[in-house]
Amino acid sequence: MKAKPSRAFEHSASTASLFTVLAYIAQKLKVAAAEFSRLPGALKLAWAAARLWTALWAVLLVLQGLLPVSSVYLTRPLVNRILAAIKSGGTWESVRPAIAIGVLIAAIALLTEILRPATVWVRTHQSELVQDYITALIQRKSAEIDLAFYDSPEFYDRLHRARAEASYRPVLLLESLSGILQNGITLTAMLAVLAPFGVWLPVALLASTLPALYVVLRNTVRQHEWRLRTTGDERRTWYYDWLLTGHEAASELRLFALGDRFQTAYAALRKRLRGEKFQLAQSQALGEFAAGALALLAAGASLLWMAWRAIRGWITPGDLALFYQAFQQGLGLMRSLLQNLGQLYASSLFLGNLFEFLALDPTVLSPPSPSPMPSALKSGIRFERVTFRYPGAQEPTLSDFSLTIPAGRMVSLVGPNGAGKSTFVKLLCRFYDPVGGRIELDGRDLRSFQIEELRRHITALFQEPVRYNDTARENIRLGDQGASEAEIEAAAVAAGADEIVRRLPAGYDNPLGKFFNDGAEISTGEWQRIALARAFLRQAPILILDEPTSAMDPWAEAEWIKRFRSLAHGRTAILITHRLTTAMRADEIHVFFGGRVVESGSHEELLRCGGLYAQSWARQQEPQHSA
Repeated sequence: MKAKPSRAFEHSASTASLFTVLAYIAQKLKVAAAEFSRLPGALKLAWAAARLWTALWAVLLVLQGLLPVSSVYLTRPLVNRILAAIKSGGTWESVRPAIAIGVLIAAIALLTEILRPATVWVRTHQSELVQDYITALIQRKSAEIDLAFYDSPEFYDRLHRARAEASYRPVLLLESLSGILQNGITLTAMLAVLAPFGVWLPVALLASTLPALYVVLRNTVRQHEWRLRTTGDERRTWYYDWLLTGHEAASELRLFALGDRFQTAYAALRKRLRGEKFQLAQSQALGEFAAGALALLAAGASLLWMAWRAIRGWITPGDLALFYQAFQQGLGLMRSLLQNLGQLYASSLFLGNLFEFLALDPTVLSPPSPSPMPSALKSGIRFERVTFRYPGAQEPTLSDFSLTIPAGRMVSLVGPNGAGKSTFVKLLCRFYDPVGGRIELDGRDLRSFQIEELRRHITALFQEPVRYNDTARENIRLGDQGASEAEIEAAAVAAGADEIVRRLPAGYDNPLGKFFNDGAEISTGEWQRIALARAFLRQAPILILDEPTSAMDPWAEAEWIKRFRSLAHGRTAILITHRLTTAMRADEIHVFFGGRVVESGSHEELLRCGGLYAQSWARQQEPQHSA
């Protein structure tokens, strides 16, 4: 027969379990204290965003915290006065004090009702301002950090967590703080009301909430860990949703019948995430039920003890009524306080994500004492033994790369994809810094100039120009926001975009793109002309065009190149192209291969060399000859 465990063993086991729970709570409270250390930073954000509304919010919280205690405290004299009036036969002299107390309680109740919507009104103003302020901080940080951060999936996870929660976490944070401050004031006063009935009563009230505190801390930590672990999966669901609902992939989705594939992938991922979330919710519900049952047992035992004292005549009926209200409200306040504490803890974890994101510092910086930028280039651009690799890449994109572009010249950069042409442009714009070598303008290192000033001296058409869903005029004006109407139209003419714009119903005032109402969708080539006009509008001494004729037919290309040479006169122009019929018009052509310049010269010189350029030229001419 199996021996039963002794009572001493059972007692030691239960004691060990209790110590385990208490140790867990102590550990999590220590971690929570570290997280809550960010709350002063949160309050600084609220104060910076909405000072007046934050001050009003604090005043209303104190008032709302004290009013319930005043109402409960008046319960004892009210009950006792009513009993005294009954014993005296209901004379006016005995009833009048009870009426006065009742009126005072009613006034407190009315004031409470008035303050409730007033607090909502104040908090709405405050939370909206705080939300916009935090969003502005995230946007500003995203615009100022290095382009290299966008090469890291970890950065996208951080950005996703900051952006996804910025829309509601500030509101939850303020609501949680409101609940904790208001309920904390009320609870403190309630404990003071209970203390005269027995010092152990406030202790019992607090002890009865320890299981709930354990549940709150445990579940909050588990949910936060789950959010961190599944951020990449959540971003993938967003990606699938973007593919299924966005305009960019709509054509291919239909042509290749990809809708079911991505819907299935989305559904499978959401099913797994949903299942894990349901498991967390189930665990939380069971824990809260157990904690609530223990709290009810403690409340019942305390109430029975007070009822026994009332039967023995040791306390008055008013005392019993006061105790019942105070203890019941105390339990409710503790539950609300713990719920607010859990939300605040979760919000403080979000603040960790937010402050971690806002703490990202760019490494591509302006020097403390920048050199003055030359108003016009005299000697030109020089890359001297430059080596560069993208973050996380094993092999360098440019290796021991050297190239000189004389001032005022028009050069073409040609070569296969991945040869380093676009990287050359990014380094010249100082979106990245090289890991080795120097890049110079008129003999001065790019890192000696102020970044903003350097970039104002460069204008560019990138390989994938942005399609801004705004009017045609504003799309072009973005190249130089101080430009006049005449300058905008001149840039459009130079880019071959003026004719396109004038065909639109509202001309330059016509919105482009279908993202908003009344927008006109134009072709890829027409969008490219608009982007060219934007690049031309900025009168910068360095002009960079990445695949400017990729969407043009040969006739339009030849006509555009003639206009471009006159437009680029006196400026240093860099054309990146796969079309050798465009490249041949340049003063000099540089052939990129494997992260280096392997050939340089004019069109005729390179053809005579018979190298990579000549071979590529022959291949591009074959269709024309065969035709």
